[in-house]
Amino acid sequence: MHSFFRSASAMALAGALWLQPAQAATPFAPDAQVQGTHLQLNGTGTRYRAIFKVYDMALYTPRKVSTPGELRALAGPKLLNFTALREIPGTDLGLAFMKGLSANSPKETVLKHTVSANRLIEIFSGRSKLAVGDTFAMQFIPGLGTQFFIAGQPQGAPVGDNEFFAMVLNIWVGDSPADYALKAALLGQEPAANVK
Repeated sequence: MHSFFRSASAMALAGALWLQPAQAATPFAPDAQVQGTHLQLNGTGTRYRAIFKVYDMALYTPRKVSTPGELRALAGPKLLNFTALREIPGTDLGLAFMKGLSANSPKETVLKHTVSANRLIEIFSGRSKLAVGDTFAMQFIPGLGTQFFIAGQPQGAPVGDNEFFAMVLNIWVGDSPADYALKAALLGQEPAANVK
């Protein structure tokens, strides 16, 4: 009987954690600069895997947007900042990004950007792990492409074009996002199980 109540209590706690808002605990700056362009914080959230926090994330844009379509159509630089909340093997992160790209973009588009996608995977899979508190970022610069950073340091030259960065954004705001509550938080929407 006692084990039943313990199990029920554990399930209730897990449910409560799952329903928590995705708002990021890591303090992100209210604005950022990319190539001299002022960006504002569009939204922040936390990536959960089951009940465990994986990373906090912030989206910076030239102006506020609230839908994936508006975000993808928005001209100018954009920035994604991340802070690891648990130890993350680099290979796991690289594979998760590739899974997100494939789940949210047509196969032919993914194939078209194979070189850039492989570079994304290599950058993160090339590290043994990210520790708690480690930061990484993805910055889109019109005319140059997507620049990846780890701990504030650029990882090689920018890759891809606007279409490729839209694919990257879709990992979190596409029709099959990594985390629906995180998608809503980044876009300043009310969390919903099927926000698209």
